[in-house]
Amino acid sequence: WCDAASVSGQILHTDVVYLHSGGGGREAEKLRHLMMKYNCSTVVIGNGTACRETESFFSDLIARKYFQPLDISYCITSEAGASIYSVSQEAVKEMPTLDPNVRSAVSIGRRVQDPLAELVKIDPKHIGIGTYQHDVSQVLLKAALAGVVEECVSFVGVDINICSETLMRHVAGLNASRAKSIVEWREKNGPFVNREHLKQVKGLGPKSFQQCAGFIRVNPENVRSAASSDQGAVAEEPAAQKPANKKSRGKAAGGGTPQLNPLDQTCIHPESYGITERFLQLIGGRLEEIGQPEMRRRVQEHVQRGGLDGLAQTLDTTPGTLQVIIDGLTQPQGFDIRQDFKEPDFKRGIVSMSDLRVGAVLTGKVENTALFGAFVDIGVGRSGLIHKKYITEAKLPPDQRRRSLALGPGERVEVRVLSVDAQRGRIGLDLVRVLR
Repeated sequence: WCDAASVSGQILHTDVVYLHSGGGGREAEKLRHLMMKYNCSTVVIGNGTACRETESFFSDLIARKYFQPLDISYCITSEAGASIYSVSQEAVKEMPTLDPNVRSAVSIGRRVQDPLAELVKIDPKHIGIGTYQHDVSQVLLKAALAGVVEECVSFVGVDINICSETLMRHVAGLNASRAKSIVEWREKNGPFVNREHLKQVKGLGPKSFQQCAGFIRVNPENVRSAASSDQGAVAEEPAAQKPANKKSRGKAAGGGTPQLNPLDQTCIHPESYGITERFLQLIGGRLEEIGQPEMRRRVQEHVQRGGLDGLAQTLDTTPGTLQVIIDGLTQPQGFDIRQDFKEPDFKRGIVSMSDLRVGAVLTGKVENTALFGAFVDIGVGRSGLIHKKYITEAKLPPDQRRRSLALGPGERVEVRVLSVDAQRGRIGLDLVRVLR
């Protein structure tokens, strides 16, 4: 199965292609037509049955520049949990008219676009990790996994106007019923214009709001896009010139039009807005400068001059709270903490051992470890071995040098090919560095 999806994950087209049944040329032409029609740039291949054959098929087409003028690349991603998700109530609710095979294909493609938003739909026990998970208390395991997922989602934050109900459930302070109420309110009344707007949702009390507000984001572009059919539903940002006071935040005097607040795009909690406004007055900054070089320059000058502790004392707050405020004001608008995280390994030619050359530098993922070294998947169908003598302290990050297990499963590494023994299926690797 194949499907075409937009950057936002919207399903544009679904089809079936038979790449390994003798009609490769005809199917390649069909794929090229679809890619040209929808301006695709990336092909996502699941790591299940016929993965390597499919990878070789696309690698050959790309090498022959078959898809020009498009610059096509491909990546392989894990299918773990996709089949279970495809027949779940969540998948049926989201894609009621599609075949389970198509739902699986959609899920696999979306995992590359936004892994967090897609993988939260799957029980953590089904994503292919944790060999001994059945040997521990299932109650404690479920609680621990739920806590980790909630921490990850809250740390990244969610845009309240576009995130799914499933993702919203994992925000600190929210649960299934509150997330459902928020989505129903959004569908009935249109987009949330600011964080204070959330207080109008039935069942979301002051305590819940206090817990979740700092992890909620309100992107003005998404607000305007969602409200484009409702003329005048959203006022422009007067808050950018004059910050709204406590009474006017959320809705204008007399219950008028809600106002956009630039701070709602940041990691700054509403409880700290007053301190933020005093800090801006102190450095001579404006809300409309959030994330811009001028704001970063002003903040840096005052921190260097007065020190973080001194400024915090002046503003009657803690250094930790002030640091969060500084991060929120200096990070670019739309900042995502994951933007510096690892990206999928996009490959354009190395699909088998015969493509390897001694001295080649590749990226890979640690699959397993042993007393004598670490096995690394470099995308050729056979893991290579980094012997323990090549895993030296100098090549490891400082925080890993005293660990009993220098490299762990899932870590991304850069390696150099030392030897290739095609007859015995062995690949010798040297560790260059651990990728962070």
